Order: sequence, then structure tokens, then C-alpha cells
Amino acid sequence: MRYGLLPGLLPGLLAALLCLLPPAQAAESAAETAPDLEREQRMAEQIVDAIFDGEPVWLEADGREFLGIYTEPDQVGRAVIVLHGRGTHPDWADVANPLRVGLIEYGWATLSLQMPVLAKDSTYYDYMPIFPAAFPRIEAGIAFLREQGYENIVLAAHSCGVHMAMAWLKAAGDDSIDGFVGIGMGATDYQQPMPEPFALDQIGVPVLDVFGGDEFPAVLRGSPDRLQAISHAGNPHSRQIVIPGANHYFTDMGEPLTATVGSWLDQLRFD
Repeated sequence: MRYGLLPGLLPGLLAALLCLLPPAQAAESAAETAPDLEREQRMAEQIVDAIFDGEPVWLEADGREFLGIYTEPDQVGRAVIVLHGRGTHPDWADVANPLRVGLIEYGWATLSLQMPVLAKDSTYYDYMPIFPAAFPRIEAGIAFLREQGYENIVLAAHSCGVHMAMAWLKAAGDDSIDGFVGIGMGATDYQQPMPEPFALDQIGVPVLDVFGGDEFPAVLRGSPDRLQAISHAGNPHSRQIVIPGANHYFTDMGEPLTATVGSWLDQLRFD
């Protein structure tokens, strides 16, 4: 699947993101603004044959194929798109796999998407210029689910996936989704603060801000401001939930994370 609108926006969005960086980081990041497609391909080759729950699907964005993992429940009508964290893949053992498999038990289909990646040692500021590369992938995921007959779609993102999702929401708005789950929101690298806060106060759909009690300092430090912004948006179903004992990656905490997200999804009501 290919979309003609968003690719045309990418140069301007890229320039805007680079302007937000400090000059030194902007100059360095401008040299590497494309995802590492070869690394993505290697990861896909390693995981596709090991997928036991769900099936691999190949979607298209910007004229290139990328991997998604589609898992279908007994009932149809509602689905969650899962966006993994920095430099990983859609079946990552922490967060991505537990959510994409576990949410089926709550009656939600899942589509876990491969997000753009860079080299292993890349930082938050390195990733900022490629956030727009995620936009057509999110759009492709939504279009795929619409074609399967899903009317209600929630976007669930972890860590760097949150940054990509929030950049997409800022550019495209929230009309095409029915809810947003941000897991470990606001994670960056040492001495690389976010240029501006997430515009959570401008999101009209229900928002779940979930993070671990043993989170990265930036995530914990920003939680009061995120709660204030979510509250200002005024959706009665929005929540902020802390999972005690969980770290940023929810290591060995996939079940409580899935239970938290699944229970929140259960209380949503769609027209």
C-alpha cells in the first residue's frame, strides 16, 4: 500500500525537526536521515520463521515493503496497532510481543509494525530526523486494518515509538484512531532533552499514559506534566497508570502490562 500525501510532507517535517535540535546535533543528524533498511531486513529474516501467534504481512510505504505481524481474535471490529521501541522489531520479547499476543484475549486484533531503525548505537537526537519515516507506515497499518473490516483502531506505542506516534499525531491529527496508549512516554538519552513536550492536551481521543515504577528518570520526571496535559484535553476515559516494579522495558512484566492496557481498552465505548 502506498500513500501519496504524507511522503510529500516529509521534507518540510524533516526540516522542522532538525530546527528543533541544537546546532551541533542538527548538523550531525542531517548526514543520516534515512532508516537502516538493511538492518530491518536482517531482523525480519530472523523473526518471521519464529512467529507462532499471528502471521507476517508485508505492507508498503514510500514504495518499500516493511514487516507487520497481524494477529486476529475470534471477534472482529476493533484492533490495536503496536509500535515498538528504539532499534527493535515488531515481535520484540519485551512490550511488543506480550501486547500483540496478549491483547487477543481481550478481544482485540493486533497489528505490530516495524518502525524505522538506525544503527545500534544511535541516540534520541539521531532518531529525531527519521520520525517522519514512520508516518506512512502508521498510515499503511491503519489502511490494512480498515480493509480487514476494523472500525475502531487504537494506537499503542512504546518508548521511541511514542516519539514517532506523537510526531505523526501532530502532523496528521487523531481523526483516524479511536485511542492512544503511550508506554514509557518521554524517554530520551542523557543530556538530550525533548525540544518540546508532547502535545497531549491537543489529543481528543482517550489516552492511556502507562509507565513503570522503576522507569527512566525523564519519564518519571515528566509524569506530572503529562497528567496535567491529558486532564486538560478533557476526555473522561483518559488515565495515567503506574505499574509498580516495572522498568522502562517491562522486563518480565509483560503480563501486568497487557492486563493494564487490556482492562483500559475494555472500558472504552465506541459509537
